Amino acid sequence: MVVRTSSSPSTPAPAWEADPATALARLRETAPLTQCITNAVVTNFTANALLALGAAPAMCDIPGEAGMFAGIAGGVLVNLGTPTAEQRDAAREAVSVGTPWVLDPVAVGALPIRTALAHELLKARPAIIRGNASEILALAGAGAGGRGVDATDAADDALDAARSLAVRTGGTVAVSGEVDLIVDAERTVRVPGGSALLTKVTGGGCALGAAMAAFAAVAEPFEAAIAASAVWAVASERAASGSAGPGSFAVAFLDELSVIRPEDLEGRVHVQTASGAEAGA
Repeated sequence: MVVRTSSSPSTPAPAWEADPATALARLRETAPLTQCITNAVVTNFTANALLALGAAPAMCDIPGEAGMFAGIAGGVLVNLGTPTAEQRDAAREAVSVGTPWVLDPVAVGALPIRTALAHELLKARPAIIRGNASEILALAGAGAGGRGVDATDAADDALDAARSLAVRTGGTVAVSGEVDLIVDAERTVRVPGGSALLTKVTGGGCALGAAMAAFAAVAEPFEAAIAASAVWAVASERAASGSAGPGSFAVAFLDELSVIRPEDLEGRVHVQTASGAEAGA
């Protein structure tokens, strides 16, 4: 759906098409190689989620290889959940290559080593930053972080912080919450829905960052973040509808990722104009 936005009532901006369906179709056609430098807790779930989605995961996080591999990957994820010395060096290599990459600043603000690394990596200008509201606020210098990996702020509380990071990096910032908030220097999109059971499964959010990296191989960063969030919302809702709890949900979620269709994403995206109006896409 084409949505026109404008910075003032008298000056219309060019049309912009929010089209997660096309992004999903492209991903399924190309199976992009997606490099994940991610935390030890979520490696298996992340790889399985990418496979179910239609991407090709590779957990290449060894210094001396990470940069080489990033050069052939379509997208790269750098997740700071368990930033060992080896992973920190691997991340520095991978982000220097020029492949679109996603920064997931897990628990930034609360812990010093990963916080310093996140600020260092920002200089390499991630295509997408994905985190919860507390992580985004902390990364922007507007908060102290959440309770470990858990947010203590709502997504909309981080809107200004997200915008400032987008302007600083020239990229996209995705704030996960009950309604995902996705911004760049000028645009704002909200993706409502999704199941709270995602917060009860280790890797639900981290795998979303990997999905954004996969989509960044086939779409521009803003569109990639939107598409991944829309897929996560639809698949998690469907998985929750037939699940008894987190265990069965985790399995059902992977199943739903594997069968979701581009047309299932219709109507999941709400584009906000400068005047505050919204339109569905």
